[in-house]
Amino acid sequence: MGRDKALLQFGGKTLLEGALVLASTVAPKLKIVGDPAKYAEFGPVVSDIYLDRGPLGGIHAALINTDTDLNLILATDLPFVAPAFLQHLIATARSTDALVTVPKLGHFFEPLCAIYRKGFSNVAQQALIEGRNKVDALFTAGITYLVSEEEIVAAGFSPAMFRNLNTPEDFASL
Repeated sequence: MGRDKALLQFGGKTLLEGALVLASTVAPKLKIVGDPAKYAEFGPVVSDIYLDRGPLGGIHAALINTDTDLNLILATDLPFVAPAFLQHLIATARSTDALVTVPKLGHFFEPLCAIYRKGFSNVAQQALIEGRNKVDALFTAGITYLVSEEEIVAAGFSPAMFRNLNTPEDFASL
């Protein structure tokens, strides 16, 4: 993107503010994972323990800093996710013992719009210690419940809600 996506303006607020509003529809306590110097004005911030390790480092930091079993991890660059879908995702996570409940569209996971149990912090930490940073590689049978595209559509949601903003062109197309 060339700049901090979280601070881009969309719909009269930053993408971060939009994500916080969205997450607040299903979660009573919110935390931002990132640099406190940049994000403290928006709410409580936790820093990565394993720096520069990408999304897995952020997921790990979030899970280490929670006392809640089920935790919504939501990226700031998914402004079209419906609150009702987050409710569906949480209900699905509650109905399973999986450590992760994650949408999967075709061959692609949505690890930054997923529910993680606190226990996933151990899986993440071991991977980070071993230098493995890819979140998707940790979604193995037995610990992961995949919410398929077919299930998403059958529940009345459009996969288009996962359209994210990775480039200036993506953002300009809004």
